[in-house]
Amino acid sequence: MSNDNNPKGYAHPQALVSTDWVEANLENPKVIIVESNEDPLLYSSGHIPGAFEVDWTLDLNDPLIRDYLDRTGFEKLMSRLGATTDSHIVFYGDKNNWWACYAFWVFHLFGHTNCSIMDGGRLKWINEQRPFSTDAPFANHSTYTAPERDDSHIRAFRDEVIAHVKKQGQLVDVRSPEEFSGARTHMADYPNEGALRSGHIPGAKSVPWAKAVNPEDGTFKSFSELAELYQTTQNLNPSEPTIAYCRIGERSAHTWFALKYLLGFENVKNYDGSWTEWGNSVGLPIEKP
Repeated sequence: MSNDNNPKGYAHPQALVSTDWVEANLENPKVIIVESNEDPLLYSSGHIPGAFEVDWTLDLNDPLIRDYLDRTGFEKLMSRLGATTDSHIVFYGDKNNWWACYAFWVFHLFGHTNCSIMDGGRLKWINEQRPFSTDAPFANHSTYTAPERDDSHIRAFRDEVIAHVKKQGQLVDVRSPEEFSGARTHMADYPNEGALRSGHIPGAKSVPWAKAVNPEDGTFKSFSELAELYQTTQNLNPSEPTIAYCRIGERSAHTWFALKYLLGFENVKNYDGSWTEWGNSVGLPIEKP
């Protein structure tokens, strides 16, 4: 299930659906809509009718170690959503779908790839005055069998990034220019989450994540505009292994989505350890302009 056409020329257009498509499929039993936000108060204030909330902290992360939920946890989550292995999961949320892309990425770790992002996210739905609800969604709990989580294809760990840097592989730093330059250790208006050093991973190209979207409505830019941003301007090759990173992997999940599904990069991974890990690790090199 996807939009009927591909006016923006994306490599994998099925990964995006429009607000029109979502509204037309609100009663489709094969479609499950999921809202995932940074702000935990937004969902309860109103959401797309029938949409479930997936909280990135409570639902996607292990409570004791810095890692994601395991197979059993994912099966319980999917059962709560009433999902089967054939369900089409559509994610949307605040921050231009920043956290929606993060949830999309985590679902892919468990092989549930029948997923899409609602282009423009929560704000576009609101601005178009589409229906909203405060009612809790109802789901017949399902029995969902997941494979073991597979991190090998789309997730990068520290040692792999070290090897990638030594080979002068393609790295995309999606943080703000101030974080990249070392002027800041964290995002403006956010708490410092403990990075002791500032700067960036050697060889990384700076492409702030939000440059991939149109500022007026939060929709993704076209294939040609994204190609100009990543390939022409930064000389990134879609055929070469590429790793994206940010602070804890949330902003870089958004860039991972744009590179992999919209531009068709063949081998792109998200380094969720990101600067929180790299900037605090003993013996790892950093760069500053």
